Amino acid sequence: MSSKAPITTGYRTSARITAVGSYLPKRVLSNDDLEKIVDTNDEWIVQRTGIRERRIAADDEYTSDLCFHAVRDLIERYPEKSLEDVDYILVATATPDTFFPQTAARVQAEFGIKAAGAADVAAACAGFVSALQLAGGLIASGLHRKILVIGAETLSRITDYTDRTTCILFGDGAGAVLVEAGAADSKPSWLHSFARTDGEDGHHLYRSSLSPSIGEHSLQQSGKIVQNGRAVFRWAISRVPESILEMLNEAGTAPEDVDWFVPHNPNMRILDVVSEKTGIPLDKTITTLEHTGNTSAASIPLALSEGVRSGRIREGQLLLLYGFGGGLSQSGLLIRWMA
Repeated sequence: MSSKAPITTGYRTSARITAVGSYLPKRVLSNDDLEKIVDTNDEWIVQRTGIRERRIAADDEYTSDLCFHAVRDLIERYPEKSLEDVDYILVATATPDTFFPQTAARVQAEFGIKAAGAADVAAACAGFVSALQLAGGLIASGLHRKILVIGAETLSRITDYTDRTTCILFGDGAGAVLVEAGAADSKPSWLHSFARTDGEDGHHLYRSSLSPSIGEHSLQQSGKIVQNGRAVFRWAISRVPESILEMLNEAGTAPEDVDWFVPHNPNMRILDVVSEKTGIPLDKTITTLEHTGNTSAASIPLALSEGVRSGRIREGQLLLLYGFGGGLSQSGLLIRWMA
């Protein structure tokens, strides 16, 4: 396939990301700190995950608070933007303050947005891209013009710090974007959308709640994240690369056309394999993993924010946003950056 192959399939809409913001809590939990909690060490953690530290929310800091900070950062970085005419708010999170009212409603109240719908998206690590897909659809329908999309997590509150295989992974953070409708005759920015789910394997990564089981699989009722690391790793390194290639093929483009790959950040071993199998090099992959850990729905907006702040993401570039994890679900979005 030509490196300049046109993108001819998939859903297109004038929706575009016009502003970004992010927030990380002040407290740092380093690998050395974890050595004092569980039987582990810095070398072991870095070798297996690529993570050196992660951020942890304060005792009085909840997912909604992280959302507020990320939105305020967006406002400070884009003073010409207003939230007054936002007409929908979507918050992707697996760690809401409360199941209802939804976290998005807390955001609406905090910023006094008068006429906005509000909903949370519970799709774990695929949540932020799923929310962007929904935002694009709402704008394509013509019913909405300006949508605030946030990915935020306080995973430290549901992490089992006696489990050395999972507690080394997770951190807290939030990222926010404005998604706006472009002019009717503008070139599309949302170019192709992709989603897949292997729900029959969902019991390999879960947080228990009201149900005692998933199908025939009993659940631990600790209220903490439970992960079959080997099973999730095998799924990620097989299903995710093949799905990314399927998505790019559907879009009529090639891996070498992608200027920046912005994936969910589970651990570097997975990203290494995804890079090798898809042909998208790591030097075209934006991550924050080393200093934030796995932040689930927040990982992609955090990386987007960093890419824009550093000047790596520029007008006209082709970005592949790709979330994958709990569900076991995948969500991909191919966009032309036209902020």
